[in-house]
Amino acid sequence: MGLSLLSIIRRSILTSKQSSMASTNVPKGHFAVYVGEEQKRRLVVPISYLNHQWFQDFLRCSEEKFGFTHPMGGITIPCTEEAFTCHSSCLQSF
Repeated sequence: MGLSLLSIIRRSILTSKQSSMASTNVPKGHFAVYVGEEQKRRLVVPISYLNHQWFQDFLRCSEEKFGFTHPMGGITIPCTEEAFTCHSSCLQSF
């Protein structure tokens, strides 16, 4: 009985580690941001966004609102998801 309980605990720990690692995986050359006003959505964006003025403006707004302490643990962009996707889709059309 004790042995099966130990194996269940080990399996549980392994599963939780794998699921937390999967949620933090970001492809090389990308980074995660959280976007939205009420409900935050995690988006993975290319590092090349850092070179664009519109994204730098979003980062300045984020710094003004949150400082360097972001509530989601990552960069939180204080705008609507629609505004962010509109700007990013304009970049992808070039």
